[in-house]
Amino acid sequence: MENNVKIKDILSWDEYFMGIALLSAKRSKDPNTNVGACIVDNDHKVVSIGYNGMPKGLDENKLSWNKNEGLDSKYLYVCHAEFNAILNTKNNTNLKGCTIYVTLFPCNECAKAIIQVGISKVIYLEDKYHDSTETKASRLLFDLAGIKYEPYKGRYKEVILK
Repeated sequence: MENNVKIKDILSWDEYFMGIALLSAKRSKDPNTNVGACIVDNDHKVVSIGYNGMPKGLDENKLSWNKNEGLDSKYLYVCHAEFNAILNTKNNTNLKGCTIYVTLFPCNECAKAIIQVGISKVIYLEDKYHDSTETKASRLLFDLAGIKYEPYKGRYKEVILK
C-alpha cells in the first residue's frame, strides 16, 4: 500500500536554517540588536550556531550594552553571532565550503573570520547597515575572496514562539 499523503508548507532548507538563526538570535541579551547565525555543511547538517553576546563567563552587568563611545560602548565587548558560531564548532570542525545563515549582514571583522575558516557562502536576512564603511568593507572582502553572499528569499522572516 502506497502512502500518497503530501504535507503542505514544508520548510525549504533556507527557511529551516534561517529559522535556526532567528531562534538563536532570541538568546541575545543585547537590548538593541539581536543577531543569530547558523553554519551548515553541504549535506544540510547544522555544524554550529551562535548569537551576539558578551564573552562567556564574564559578568555582563559589569560591561556596557550602550551604543556610546569610549569604554562605555558595547562595540568593544560584544562577540558577534558569526564569530561565536565559528568559535562554537566542535572538535575543530572543518568549515571549508560551509554556508552561514545570519540575521544581519556580517561586519568586516566577522567577514575576515568567515574567510579565514573557509566558509563559502553567506545568506543574510537584513542589511540595515548596507552603506556603513564596515559593511562596504565586508562586501569588498567577500568579493576578493570569492565568497558568495545573497539575501534570504524564504517565506518566513521571523520565528514566533507560543
